[in-house]
Amino acid sequence: MEIKNKKAYFNYFIEDEIEAGIVLVGTEIKSVRKGSIDISDAYIRIKNNEAYIINMFIDKYDSGSIFNHEPSRERELLLQKKEMKKVFEKVKKDGLTIIPLKIYIKNGKAKLLIGLARGKKLYDKRESIKKRDLERIDRRR
Repeated sequence: MEIKNKKAYFNYFIEDEIEAGIVLVGTEIKSVRKGSIDISDAYIRIKNNEAYIINMFIDKYDSGSIFNHEPSRERELLLQKKEMKKVFEKVKKDGLTIIPLKIYIKNGKAKLLIGLARGKKLYDKRESIKKRDLERIDRRR
């Protein structure tokens, strides 16, 4: 099971990718395994030297009880100190944005691939559309 953020690759140039763990509670991991998750509008914010993912939607678990989780709460990301320092420096120095690229299960744990990205201008997006259309035409031949 793997959920990709297709919008991220269209709107940003991805300069670096880092794998991070996610702190999930209760029924959230069951919903992630089921695939009822949306990261297209999510972003990562740094607070108190820790990274948090904001606006990631994890649907409520169907068989959950009254202790079900809140669908779009802030969730802490687990990064090593070395990785965290690297991310902080690039965000401050180069003005990069941190965005989620994909979420997947690895060894029974939910992992999030985050990208250090630079935003595309409108003409870059047009070029991406043109390149994609040309590739589609070539595949049809």
